[in-house]
Amino acid sequence: MFNLISLKNSLANVEGFFCDGVNVGMRTDNPDQGDVAFIRSDIACDVSAVFTSNKFQAAPLQHYQRYPKDFQTDFILINAKNANAMTGERGIDDINTIFKTLAKKRSVLNPIMSSTGVIGYPLSIEKITSAFEKFDFDAKHADKTAKSIMTTDSFQKELCFKVELENSSSFTIAAICKGAGMINPAMATMLCFIITDANIPKSDMDELLTKSVNQSFNTISVDGDTSTNDSVIMMANRQSQAYDKEAFEVALNRLTKELSQLILRDGEGSNKVVAFEVKGAQSLADAKQASAALSNSLLVKTALFGEDPNWGRIASTIGASGIACDADKLIIKYDNLLIYSKEFPVLDEERESKANVIMKKESFSISCDLGLGDFSFTSYGCDLSYEYVKINADYRT
Repeated sequence: MFNLISLKNSLANVEGFFCDGVNVGMRTDNPDQGDVAFIRSDIACDVSAVFTSNKFQAAPLQHYQRYPKDFQTDFILINAKNANAMTGERGIDDINTIFKTLAKKRSVLNPIMSSTGVIGYPLSIEKITSAFEKFDFDAKHADKTAKSIMTTDSFQKELCFKVELENSSSFTIAAICKGAGMINPAMATMLCFIITDANIPKSDMDELLTKSVNQSFNTISVDGDTSTNDSVIMMANRQSQAYDKEAFEVALNRLTKELSQLILRDGEGSNKVVAFEVKGAQSLADAKQASAALSNSLLVKTALFGEDPNWGRIASTIGASGIACDADKLIIKYDNLLIYSKEFPVLDEERESKANVIMKKESFSISCDLGLGDFSFTSYGCDLSYEYVKINADYRT
């Protein structure tokens, strides 16, 4: 048995970790909000990471992967406004230059860099390194850190759980993340940093993080786009000396699931979050494929925005997804309301009215029973509004 206790101030609760965020002039629209941040540990940490599936991985991801297998670190540096992606070898050299400057300020072990922002431009080394004079390296400014990594996010995203074990020992796990656009179930456009003082083995970190990402960040879609920088990085310094694998897995899964839902709710211009459940599939692969297709479909997303219970868009997307399906066996429900079946293909006035009520909700489910097997999968998506186009049309300006 174990208890999960939600704590405020996220990263600040984890023993042996420190964090801060400052503005160095890259974020000019709001000088009071930071644009460079750090997370550090007093002692060396094991680290585990999951990165984007985009073939053009950004320089920070390439830099990370040049470290030896199972390396340890005690420092993550994060910048907003510039992705340092598609910058070639120069992008990696710039990171090394930044870390050489950092090393003159304080000793760091295999530091990690993470970046988010516009693709294709070299980093402003002078501005980023100026943060080293502004940081309070002994601070626990979780709020400033969470805000500093934001791009088009409308609010910061941070969570923390204290896990109390049956033997009265406890450990803490916390995370911050950013993401609102370019979100796709293939490691969405997002950064997530998880820290823990649990005494977790490195092998468990790798296993549980991958599983957790697949059940959370890899199930959401705002717009079907996958960035060059997507990263989930977890650091463990083991300072609590407490650990239980089952309890840690539950806490980690809840952390990533809730953060992924916050990203989806903050989808650029989105108004509602929808769960797309595909069940009765012949295989798990079919269920995942159809569910992801629904969460990515622009026609489905615009129907959600218009609050139009047009089941034809749902059925058409499933049929086009390439999976085994049969129109005679398909059943579509919005929440528990029957929208389509072979026996009831036309929405009568009463069901149309009830469907409209459901679609006005901030969140609801669309369930599609294929009637062909025992496999199911749920992806999560949101509507697509006029605001999404405005935000992304003006992104660089």
